[in-house]
Amino acid sequence: MIKITLPDGSVREFEKGTTSHQIALSISEGLARNVLAAKVNGQVWDSTRPITTDASLQLLTWNDNEGKETFWHSTAHLMAEALEAIYPGSKFAIGPPVENGFYYDIDFGDKTFSIDEVEKVEKKMMELASTKSDYVRKEVSKVDAIKYFTEKNDPYKLELIDGLQDGSITFYTQGNFTDLCRGPHIPNTGHIKAVKLLRVAGAYWRGDEKNKQLTRIYGISFPKDKELKDYLVLLEEAKKRDHRKLGKELELFTFSEKVGMGLPLWLPKGAALRDKLEQFMRKAQQKAGYLPVVTPHIAQKELYVCSGHYEKYGADSFQPIKTPHEGEEFYLKPMNCPHHCEIYKASPKSYKDLPVRLAEFGTVYRYEQHGELHGLTRVRGFTQDDAHLFCRPDQVKEEFCKVIDLVLYVFKALGFTEYTAQISLRDPENKTKYIGTDENWQIAENAIIESAKEKGLKTVTELGEAAFYGPKLDFMVKDALGRKWQLGTIQVDYNLPERFQLEYTGSDNQKHRPVMIHRAPFGSLERFIAVLIEHCGGNFPLWLTPDQFAILPISEKYNDYANRIKDELAQVDIRGFVDERNEKIGKKIRDNEVKKVPLMLVVGEKEEAENKVAVRQHGKGDVGVFGIDEFIKFVNEIIQNDFKNN
Repeated sequence: MIKITLPDGSVREFEKGTTSHQIALSISEGLARNVLAAKVNGQVWDSTRPITTDASLQLLTWNDNEGKETFWHSTAHLMAEALEAIYPGSKFAIGPPVENGFYYDIDFGDKTFSIDEVEKVEKKMMELASTKSDYVRKEVSKVDAIKYFTEKNDPYKLELIDGLQDGSITFYTQGNFTDLCRGPHIPNTGHIKAVKLLRVAGAYWRGDEKNKQLTRIYGISFPKDKELKDYLVLLEEAKKRDHRKLGKELELFTFSEKVGMGLPLWLPKGAALRDKLEQFMRKAQQKAGYLPVVTPHIAQKELYVCSGHYEKYGADSFQPIKTPHEGEEFYLKPMNCPHHCEIYKASPKSYKDLPVRLAEFGTVYRYEQHGELHGLTRVRGFTQDDAHLFCRPDQVKEEFCKVIDLVLYVFKALGFTEYTAQISLRDPENKTKYIGTDENWQIAENAIIESAKEKGLKTVTELGEAAFYGPKLDFMVKDALGRKWQLGTIQVDYNLPERFQLEYTGSDNQKHRPVMIHRAPFGSLERFIAVLIEHCGGNFPLWLTPDQFAILPISEKYNDYANRIKDELAQVDIRGFVDERNEKIGKKIRDNEVKKVPLMLVVGEKEEAENKVAVRQHGKGDVGVFGIDEFIKFVNEIIQNDFKNN
């Protein structure tokens, strides 16, 4: 007999070799029908896999993230089976689950696969799903695995097998399709009731542009047809909110092939939006005791060798900038932290001087692959609201808590009310990926866990998601459409102070290492603005909107009055413009509604005579006639309510 510990702490005994599905069946038939996979001793398994030792068990359904991932991974295999049936000779690379759905990279040979063909593939997938074929796991020797995929003439699988250890290789088969796969998978294809293939893209094998470009097919699936229909409605709304579309319509930013891919150009309105965000953060930082600094966009190679960034990013970064001086090399900075370490070192520090909080809106550069670039969410040059805190070990927890307060203040001001804090720790099974001692990592990880608990944050813990130099707390924000985004990060670092030999003189008159905390509430301005655009659909909070108002004269003879009002409002930092176009007032209103201008001030003979404005609010219509002082009060009340309600 084996002992199984369930999530509620209860322990039940079962025969050795009992499966998770059988355990679910012993609890309830309804539960068993919905079980997609199981977490056994913290690892996700097939629910049909026998358990042979005492174990902790969590049954996974569609309501669990790991359940969804297993479902989507299994659907990727189903799609591969359908593709192989329709296009014999296709060669398959990898087909993992992603945040929403799955993809598979395929080599169709000389054939070009287009989006027009997906309907045929979807139909075949549902036909295969209806057979309720079991997903069968089989352990295979390396020799047999090589033999199978050699006979199948699948070079991508053979290359993957080459990097695997004998004894760790498994195949999964459903219907007529067999794949090299670690698993896990759902019990059978019958769970898949609805499928939609969403888009077709190109992807280089193993992300290397030197390799062949494969066809990547993205899709999503659900256990109920209604869930797919709801998702497609959500997808249509997401298209309307796409920051690339709205960024163009609202004249915020653009891209130029001549400037280069992944390098955004901020237009006047977009620059104004950035500036307001920067002002907002600078004010909050100043209040919290941060000191502003500015560092160059390039630095000598030696700086990044010292920090470890060259070892980790050098091969994949922009290549060296050569100077006329032989052997001299500079790099575009991938991070601001090494520069801030050198600023800390510029003068001796006492324990009384700490903490030192250095803040910078620093632009950094990373060479992202062409296929990974996406609007503002994935670019090659981006500006971080970066800060580094240097403190004593006894100050770490307090400083970390203060940074959490700052992040939550930012979220509240911008209407992000749903978020989860992800505690990202080191992978204990692969410590070679990280720099620093076990002792320092343990201290840093405990500081994060305790601070998050003290602040009452809803947290999830992820192993292997830490930065190479330290553990971190990442804030996963849910937007208005229910999508999750990683915004804001706080990291504890005991390693860079060691690498840069940072010191302070303690109360014992001895030299000590400071602890370093990395922090960026926005993360990057580019990504943050992209998420904000999609979250609010381009309807920014009034305090942040580049043009808070448009003054609409009913004819040209009231342009002078309109401009006088604009100048008067500018004196109290209320921003806007006069729509002086020779158009009818109805068209002016419609056009400015499309541009999502929050407030439209209609002025004509009566308004000029009474020194007033007739006010329309975006999405609401007429809200009344105001004197200028009344309008200023009205605007300030909206701004105050935005902060209060959020």
